[in-house]
Amino acid sequence: MKLYDAEWAPSPRRVRVYLAEKGIEVERVMVDLRSDEQRGDAYLAINARGAVPALELDDGEVICESAAICRYFEALQPDPPLFGTSPIEIARIESWTRRIENDGYTAVVYAFRNSRDAFKDRAASGKWPPIPQIPELATRGAIMWNAFVEGLDARLGETEWIAGGGYSFADITALVTIDFARATRLAVPEGDGNIARWHAAATARPSAAA
Repeated sequence: MKLYDAEWAPSPRRVRVYLAEKGIEVERVMVDLRSDEQRGDAYLAINARGAVPALELDDGEVICESAAICRYFEALQPDPPLFGTSPIEIARIESWTRRIENDGYTAVVYAFRNSRDAFKDRAASGKWPPIPQIPELATRGAIMWNAFVEGLDARLGETEWIAGGGYSFADITALVTIDFARATRLAVPEGDGNIARWHAAATARPSAAA
């Protein structure tokens, strides 16, 4: 199988961190986003959405979306578990992962895609007709981000890792999101010490460098 990857994009990084935690090695094919290789005919033949990552299986089937790729590997290799084992663990991890994606990651994408000249008429990732930027969405993203980190900091005042128990896919998702936000100049307020403690611990894991 082959994993179509990109160095600096957050979604491929989420898969890399997950695979590193699991100790799984997969052949990687790098896609150059800076030259728009993901929008070229060769890559579109693999993933018609023109987005990364994508996992091409040995039989030719392609799995897109970072969470779906990680779910696939979790089913192949359950240990160590990163999506939970008991019904309540699975539910907590799923709930926090979705909250981070919908409230945090979405906020960063709004701010990132709607405020940079490089994304003029490309306010959504992937292969779309021209989509104009909406400056108000960048403002919305900043408001959403502040509310998100406030809630996350409160949660991390109650538990070491986001979903309770051990390090999980929810923590991977949050790590990638917060690092992406920093690159977008959406900061975590200095007073949010619980996030700072958690982020230092997550970053210290060898998988964070994947």
